[in-house]
Amino acid sequence: MATPRIVIVGAGFAGYHAARTLSRLAGGRAEIVVINPTDYFLYVPMLPEVAAGLLEPRRVTVSVPDTLPGVRLVLGEVDEVDLAGRQVGWTDPEGGRGRMGYHRLVLAAGSVNKLLPIPGVTEHAHGFRGLPEALYLRDHVTRQFELADDADDPREREARTTFVVVGAGYTGTEVAAQGVLYADLLHERHPRLGDRRPRWLLLDVAPRVLPELDERLSRAADRVLRERGVDVRLGVSVAEATHEGVRLTDGSFVPTRSLIWCVGVRPDPLVDVLGLATVKGRLVVDEYLNVPGHPDVYACGDAAAVPDLTRSGEVTPMTAQHAQRQGTQVAYNIAASYGLGRRAPYRHRDLGFVVDLGGTDAVANPLGVPLSGLPAKVVTRGYHLLALPGNRTRTAADWLLNAVLPRQAVQLGLVRSPAVPLEHAAPEVAAQRR
Repeated sequence: MATPRIVIVGAGFAGYHAARTLSRLAGGRAEIVVINPTDYFLYVPMLPEVAAGLLEPRRVTVSVPDTLPGVRLVLGEVDEVDLAGRQVGWTDPEGGRGRMGYHRLVLAAGSVNKLLPIPGVTEHAHGFRGLPEALYLRDHVTRQFELADDADDPREREARTTFVVVGAGYTGTEVAAQGVLYADLLHERHPRLGDRRPRWLLLDVAPRVLPELDERLSRAADRVLRERGVDVRLGVSVAEATHEGVRLTDGSFVPTRSLIWCVGVRPDPLVDVLGLATVKGRLVVDEYLNVPGHPDVYACGDAAAVPDLTRSGEVTPMTAQHAQRQGTQVAYNIAASYGLGRRAPYRHRDLGFVVDLGGTDAVANPLGVPLSGLPAKVVTRGYHLLALPGNRTRTAADWLLNAVLPRQAVQLGLVRSPAVPLEHAAPEVAAQRR
């Protein structure tokens, strides 16, 4: 190749920011190629707001061609990597095959839903990792109220207006917090359902919600959830899922038509076919994000077990904050491999976390300062606007309109249940949370 070709697998937080930084550093001296199943970078942290009808789906999708003009986009899902021949192969959205050589390779394939061997879960649960799943959940919740309104059997009404979220981490907590507000709105618009409020359950085997956060923030989030009527059950999970409901590990049975799976993530299945060393399913890399034995191959984000230089013997957690920074560092280290600057190890400083609980509630710890309520909400939305690489004005406009106008609640019918099976969760993103 006369012009060096740098191929980036995935356009999640790690891949997108690697491509963005490389495009700036290369200045046209290298061909930068991103291979991704979709033509957009998905800003996952705001998916719960899409599911609750607060944001339009395009607000959380940032066009790769529009925002990375010096980068070539190839639509496809990489399923083959020939390390000896420096080739990658992929399947495009219409089933065709493609193959391409590379001079440098960045593996940033991201992650998919984490599955557990629980009877009935893959048949009856839906995950929450990508845009199709968020759109499906919004339609599904809306549809359950419309079907409950049409039903005469009180048991059917109860089941259709009961929603079970498994996993009290960032995603599950936000889905439950946003979902209960949306369900209350739908309930008000269906007076035939009577005075009984919709029921939301949040389950986790952990001893508290948001176990990754400071205990004070965890308690604040737990309080908000319970005040809204969410049935938070800790130390409890699903033992079996059926069409009629879920049996819990405490022996109780909850009639429901809605099981939302937010247990966690696992590295993209591409990692399994590479034949490289892994740690807990993630590719082994050194502190420079290089794959040992392959100086032309780098990995970052959820797919990589990046050494955490601030905690001896540990690897960085699977968060978008790490993925974004690692993608940027990969770009600098690749540039250094061509003589531009010096490579540096990945070392992070924790900036804190934000969790949007809907309404005027949030919890956050920017730079280690614990906040809750309205101050945390301001910090949370400010953080998202700064981190979002596009659509900022439109996103802010949606938030403003929702503050003064009634929320729209209508089925779009764009995504049906067979299109979002849990076992085939789309690897669209590089990380689950911030």
